[in-house]
Amino acid sequence: MMYSLTVFENLINKMWLGVPSQDKMEIRSCLPKLLLAHHKTLPYFIRNKLCKVIVDIGRQDWPMFYHDFFTNILQLIQSPVTTPLGLIMLKTTSEELACPREDLSVARKEELRKLLLDQVQTVLGLLTGILETVWDKHSVTAATPPPSPTSGESGDLLSNLLQSPSSAKLLNQPIPILDAESEYICSLALECLAHLFSWIPLSASITPSLLTTIFHFARFGCDIRARKMASVNGSSQNCVLGQERGRLGVLAMSCINELMSKNCVPMEFEEYLLRMFQQTFYLLQKITKDNNAHTVKSRLEELDERSEVLQELRLLLMCSQEQERRSVELRGAWKQKGGNGMKGCLSCSYIEKFTDFLRLFVSVHLRRIESYSQFPVVEFLTLLFKYTFHQPTHEGYFSCLDIWTLFLDYLTSKIKSRLGDKEAVLNRYEDALVLLLTEVLNRIQFRYNQAQLEELDDETLDDDQQTEWQRYLRQSLEVVAKVMELLPTHAFSTLFPVLQDNLDVYLGLQQFIVTSGSGHRLNITAENDCRRLHCSLRDLSSLLQAVGRLAEYFIGDVFAARFSDALTVVERLVKVTLYGSQIKLYNIETAVPSVLKPDLIDVHAQSLAALQAYSHWLAQYCSEAHRQNTQQFVTLISTTMDAVTPLISTKVQDKLLLSACHLLVSLATTVRPVFLISIPAVQKVFNRITDASAQRLVDKAQVLVCRALSNILLLPWPNLPENEQQWPVRSINHTSLISALSRDYRNLKPNAVASQRKMPLDDTKVIIHQTLSVLEDIVENISGESTKSRQICYHSLQESVQVSLALFPAFIHQSDVTDEMLSFFLTLFRGLRVQMGVPFTEQIIQTFLNMFTREQLAESILHEGSTGCRVVEKFLKILQVVVQEPGQVFKPFLPSIIALCMEQVYPIIAERPSPDVKAELFELLFRTLHHNWRFFFKSTVLASVQRGIAEEQMENEPQFSAIMQAFGQSFLQPDIHLFKQNLFYLETLNTKQKLYHKKIFRTTMLFQFVNVLLQVLVHKSHDLLQEEIGIAIYNMASVDFDGFFAAFLPEFLTSCDGVDANQKNVLGRNFKMDRDLPSFTQNVHRLVNDLRYYRLCNDSLPPGTVKL
Repeated sequence: MMYSLTVFENLINKMWLGVPSQDKMEIRSCLPKLLLAHHKTLPYFIRNKLCKVIVDIGRQDWPMFYHDFFTNILQLIQSPVTTPLGLIMLKTTSEELACPREDLSVARKEELRKLLLDQVQTVLGLLTGILETVWDKHSVTAATPPPSPTSGESGDLLSNLLQSPSSAKLLNQPIPILDAESEYICSLALECLAHLFSWIPLSASITPSLLTTIFHFARFGCDIRARKMASVNGSSQNCVLGQERGRLGVLAMSCINELMSKNCVPMEFEEYLLRMFQQTFYLLQKITKDNNAHTVKSRLEELDERSEVLQELRLLLMCSQEQERRSVELRGAWKQKGGNGMKGCLSCSYIEKFTDFLRLFVSVHLRRIESYSQFPVVEFLTLLFKYTFHQPTHEGYFSCLDIWTLFLDYLTSKIKSRLGDKEAVLNRYEDALVLLLTEVLNRIQFRYNQAQLEELDDETLDDDQQTEWQRYLRQSLEVVAKVMELLPTHAFSTLFPVLQDNLDVYLGLQQFIVTSGSGHRLNITAENDCRRLHCSLRDLSSLLQAVGRLAEYFIGDVFAARFSDALTVVERLVKVTLYGSQIKLYNIETAVPSVLKPDLIDVHAQSLAALQAYSHWLAQYCSEAHRQNTQQFVTLISTTMDAVTPLISTKVQDKLLLSACHLLVSLATTVRPVFLISIPAVQKVFNRITDASAQRLVDKAQVLVCRALSNILLLPWPNLPENEQQWPVRSINHTSLISALSRDYRNLKPNAVASQRKMPLDDTKVIIHQTLSVLEDIVENISGESTKSRQICYHSLQESVQVSLALFPAFIHQSDVTDEMLSFFLTLFRGLRVQMGVPFTEQIIQTFLNMFTREQLAESILHEGSTGCRVVEKFLKILQVVVQEPGQVFKPFLPSIIALCMEQVYPIIAERPSPDVKAELFELLFRTLHHNWRFFFKSTVLASVQRGIAEEQMENEPQFSAIMQAFGQSFLQPDIHLFKQNLFYLETLNTKQKLYHKKIFRTTMLFQFVNVLLQVLVHKSHDLLQEEIGIAIYNMASVDFDGFFAAFLPEFLTSCDGVDANQKNVLGRNFKMDRDLPSFTQNVHRLVNDLRYYRLCNDSLPPGTVKL
């Protein structure tokens, strides 16, 4: 039967136009009869497929040829026997007709939507009636339960939220126990409502009565008592019913969230919104109503639907053998739902739906609701606070932290826009924010939250390259930072004492260090003491990150006001880093080395990272100290260097070594104290790095240290005039530094490399890699600095650059080496091309152009894989820098560069499906046009003054045409990223240079491009770019609207195959001659949709069909 229905589905959706009228009538008559006769006995998937096929007929024929289609659905819903079937038909109709697929014309889509909107009021009335009837019927028969011990807890808060005692009383009524059929009908009705709300506008059709009814059903999700009552007496059927009741709550919340997600709210609907919020927060109060934290968390766990499955299991395990079999099935369901802990899918849980509601409320509606005096925002925050910190899962907690982040962002922007009311706003929310801050800080500490934190995975990386623990900490610290921005004094006074407590433990470890035969050992061995130390060290690491995250709130305008707090923090951090380095905790033996040693290393690394975060504060202090000549600042920097220097060693773990290197870079680059170079500890680092016999650090650390040492010598000292910068001495020292770093590299001779080498090739490659990675980093970090710094830098590098150019031809067939050399030259061109001078730059470019012959390019692109492609891409990037250079210096290279692109590179990559090299090539072509427009269009004064009389003189026309043709060809290829990039380039050239208006483009290319873009839309090959393509077509057509409407459009339609002459005329008539962007693009998309629809219809007609 499923096969037969699939045949009918294809017939209706693809061939209906060619089916004889008599056959259509028979199908329209037979299928509904079949459904009505057998809907109770058919398997649900067959029944649903049959409903879908009947709705497909309605999509084609209602109301003209199938006038009673919708009437039949309404009648099914109204008849008690067929209500479920009618609701399934209604939901399917909403899904298929409100947002139909592309196999309908735009006119038909609009007609169906209008027809459905006309029925909305009737449908909503029917659904309201069904839900109210079920509720009222079962409420009457429900036994009145005895008063519960907590029934009097609604109190003032509930009155505040609901404003009227009658509403509170109504919502406090006991939830009825529904039978299975009623549950099923209500769930179908709520599913229908959820889909209807996704597309109908907010209007008077959505009545207060309907909203109240939905909220009644939302209570099923948060009232555990009703579900427990269904689970008594060991009845497996009742147990399943309990789960269904939870599902009713989820479906009701889905309806509410569909309404909440609409940002555009009519004025007359705002009162409804307020009522919805009041009723939802009544539910929130019910969920969190208990003052006992354990009870609230238990309640939330029970509301999580997987907890329900567990409860079912427990009940069923006590039942008979028949029920034992059912429990096995449930175990399977539990595994499918992610039964390994609480980290499975939460998609259906009531709690997740409720969290979605809260997120929508805060992000979309808070700003409009907050102004209502009858809505108590502070009380809402109290409930949100309890809800957040009693979440049963980590994902739920993360979601709630996101909501708080949204709220804090809203508060921050509100204060910035109303600075006069800042104090009033802050006073209103101060207590809530301080409470939030304290609790978030407690949640990241093992001292208060060990059980939960130990569940977090700190090994597996997610898509953002962070572990679950890192994500937990980062999101928590973001909330702390946002509270700090609003309440700096409170935040600091809350955080610093906690940090101090953990620091005292860490600093007190020295007394437990004893000397053993193999070195130093930490004399803490008792299991309980080790566990407590582990927790304290983990907490200290987290709190150090928190202190570092708050560094930005001590600088700028508030530097002086918060100076003393910041100084206290920095002094403590300096003390801690020095302490760790002096007693070498990172090398100490411990009772539990697999746990405590990583903890000690992490604390040391985090203290360095936190101190680095205060580098901007230190820089501001440096400028103040320069005026006051304070010894305090000198001591801070010197002590910091004493802490850093011992860590710059191959004997130190990488994590700690890199933290020390990054801190050194920040001191040299951001702080830049004049006396840094004279500190003995810094001179020790200089000596270590330039000593040829010293063991080299790991690559990343070596690069960072060399960058720091170079910046100490190259960067200008702040607050000092030019004549006090000591450039001559610093230049000599920098030359010595670079000379020492490139010693082995400069000894490489091109001839020796090319002939039989004295040194193995691998060793040569290592020297090239190690040297160029350091030199490239030094140049990259100096590229944005003053001219004097760049001059000194190039002077030191000059010999190494010449060696690189001499070595380049010898390694042209070693793509890995060529790649590194080109990276170095690219960085040189970007940062030091002025310092290199014109003659040498020309020599480099000419060398490259000579080396990259067509054969060499083909070898790199086609035979050397990704490394070879990277080499060509780097070469093209260098040429991009060249063509962007202003002035006439490099203009003589333009013909050679264009020839290289169009005659050598483009033919190799044009037909390759791989995107390699293409993006860089087209960027080079775009830069060539954009920065060298006069190379193609000689603009004269006369042309600009008398624009209507004189056209711009065109030069190098063949090259321009070839470049444009390449852009056009790229739009026929499947790579969406290249398509988007090139479309952007064309639009930019039109915005800046009026590309589409140029005579050559207007007369020979314009409508070719429009044709290609329209064909792309018709073939749906780049559907994600519909909007961008529509705008580009408009910008091209707007150059000559008359030509577009009179010549291009008829010609385009004439060339379209798969449609007959009459259909082409209809398409042409429907394309209105609107000249504004929104209407024009709408017409373009209508043309594309209807053209596809006509082709679909014509393909479905049997051969020989006569078309009228």
